[in-house]
Amino acid sequence: MYGQLPAGGIQLSAAEIDALPARWSSCWTPAEVAHHLAGTVTPWCVAAGWALDLFLGRQTREHGDIEIAIPAAAFPEVRDRFPGYVFDAVSSGRIWQNATSDVLAATHQTWLRDPATGDYLLDVFREPHDDDTWICRRDEKIRLPYRDVVLHTRDGIPYLAPELVLLFKAKHARPKDQSDFDETVPHMTPARRGALAELLSRVHPGHPWLTRL
Repeated sequence: MYGQLPAGGIQLSAAEIDALPARWSSCWTPAEVAHHLAGTVTPWCVAAGWALDLFLGRQTREHGDIEIAIPAAAFPEVRDRFPGYVFDAVSSGRIWQNATSDVLAATHQTWLRDPATGDYLLDVFREPHDDDTWICRRDEKIRLPYRDVVLHTRDGIPYLAPELVLLFKAKHARPKDQSDFDETVPHMTPARRGALAELLSRVHPGHPWLTRL
């Protein structure tokens, strides 16, 4: 799905990277994102740290941004739900403002920007898929129906299944990722813990989290 990065874009300086947290300080909550996407037929879901908090039913830490995952082909539908905003593609420390189709085809991450303030409000992952089947971008042999990938809170906010969130977090296992793992795993069913162990063994064999599962 993703190819060589196209020319152009803006290479962020160290100072600009340091300034990003301030530009994300007004990002939306899961409930606000759900409000904007109400009625959308595409199987979108909150991802990353916020997804684990939705699974747990409580906020466990501060979040510097908010991410959602969508099927890549559904991006035009999602983009149309945010008139007045622009989507910037992001990859390898570079930003393509108001990304064109060729840039979108070569990247998977898109930041929703308020052009009036320059603030970022939402991070959209455009994920590989085959119709109603989700495809893991870390291992394309891992394929699951969206009904197994997307869970919902009691008030209907969709979020990525915790074993998949933790699979993506395992690659870097930053302090916040370790904290998310420690908070979440005790609340996962044996089936979900087993699924996570199987996924980690496949994508990250020998990962230290395996001893905890």
